[in-house]
Amino acid sequence: MSWDFEEAATRALREYVRRVTQALGLSGECSLVQAERPASAYVAVDGHLPGFPDRDLALVWDERDGWAAAVETHSGEDLVVRARLGGDVLPPPDVVAAWLDQVRHGAAVSLPAPRRVGDLSVRLRTYSTAELSRTA
Repeated sequence: MSWDFEEAATRALREYVRRVTQALGLSGECSLVQAERPASAYVAVDGHLPGFPDRDLALVWDERDGWAAAVETHSGEDLVVRARLGGDVLPPPDVVAAWLDQVRHGAAVSLPAPRRVGDLSVRLRTYSTAELSRTA
């Protein structure tokens, strides 16, 4: 039983991330979802952050900390988080896109701790249902 539930949660997380990439105006294969717990996602984003013109920009998500804007390093080390979208760990995709737009334009963004709201698998069901209706 739990295998099907976890599989459904993974599909729903992929759909959620797909919607975020769509809200960002991205297309193609620009994201990666890691289903192993803690679940995480990576989205390659066009553009750069102010002060980092030679560093690629990425949007990263994990189930504990929510969304963050990060810059790539030249040495292959971990990404360097420069801004974090506080609040809900699963905000609507348009909220993520609007926040990242502000960050890209130099808005001062603090790094507040996200608020954890409910069971992630249960909350992702909305996106699982939407994916099923989209592919039907």
